[in-house]
Amino acid sequence: MPPTAVRTAALRAQVRQFIAEEIASGGFEPQCNSWTEGLDGAFSRKLGQRGWIGYHWPTAYGGHGGSAFDTLTINEELLAAGAPVAAHWIAARQSAPLLMRFGSEAQRQAFLPRIAAGDTYFAIGMSEPDVGSDLASVRTRAEFSGGRWRLQGRKVWTSGAHIAHFAIVLCRTAPLDPKTRHAGLSQFIVDLKAPGVSIRPIVMLDGSHHFNEVTFDGVELAPDSLVGQAGDGWKQVTSELAYERSGPERFLSTMPIVERCLRLVLTDAPAAADIAAGRLLARLMTLRNMSLAIWGALEAGRSPAIEAAMVKDLGTNYERDTLELVRDAMDADARVAGDSALAHLLVAAWPLAPTYNLRGGTNEILRNMIAKQLQAR
Repeated sequence: MPPTAVRTAALRAQVRQFIAEEIASGGFEPQCNSWTEGLDGAFSRKLGQRGWIGYHWPTAYGGHGGSAFDTLTINEELLAAGAPVAAHWIAARQSAPLLMRFGSEAQRQAFLPRIAAGDTYFAIGMSEPDVGSDLASVRTRAEFSGGRWRLQGRKVWTSGAHIAHFAIVLCRTAPLDPKTRHAGLSQFIVDLKAPGVSIRPIVMLDGSHHFNEVTFDGVELAPDSLVGQAGDGWKQVTSELAYERSGPERFLSTMPIVERCLRLVLTDAPAAADIAAGRLLARLMTLRNMSLAIWGALEAGRSPAIEAAMVKDLGTNYERDTLELVRDAMDADARVAGDSALAHLLVAAWPLAPTYNLRGGTNEILRNMIAKQLQAR
């Protein structure tokens, strides 16, 4: 076995042992959608103490200098176990890579070690009311006057904003030009406790709360809160979206259900649920290989936006289909029908199923992007 494979296997074993100990001690109860629903700052700090957030970042920024696949290994195990990683997830998944690539050295030094420690959380300030997935149409704006920027506007579906410390906000810093709609956009780091910021919860069908509407009413921003250069926001945000759409959370949100179903069907002779399990595993392995390829491209410095859109589209459909297939198997197979743990996971995940195809950009918009790219080729 190559040295890198040995190292990865050892790291995976460490994470699995940690997870098993946490579950056994009551540290957490496995849940689906743990990267959005599992808001547990104490658990994030435990991961930070072990160096498991941003494991592949340079040591100067709080990382271990490992490979992107080391971080992927850690994330796969946490998601598959349904561990509560939502507090730090967005910051580690995309805010930190964005700052690593486009931020100033001062911004990297200020934020990356704190993200790696599990102490500082970020939210995404992209989506807006009445805009949907058309980010070029954002109406939140920042105007420069008297040596400072002033931010005005609203963002919606802002996951975790009520616990996050900062948000990276996409806004207009120049008037919209219909001929070049993607020009004139910029990104800012915004302190969510700053005067003029208000956060209103958006409560889900099941009573859970991780979405929010965030309003910026004349929020003052120092010049050094600008990420990259003014007007480069579109280039930056499309790079950021490749991280948002291609990760294992796009097909592992329902993995605790898949894992529980597999444990039940593998203990006895083949029956109806084996067909469902086989279908789920086959699709899962395909999606994982696609995600691995994109992570390799990202580590090489490329921005595989279209490929990431494909993973997001196929992955979120897989997650929704998981619930359907396992539900049908529970009706047809006595081995899974009476399992209370599986039923509990399924009941908790079901009300959120309609959101799978929406978060990270609607699948319809992503398919339009993919079609245009294929046509251009």
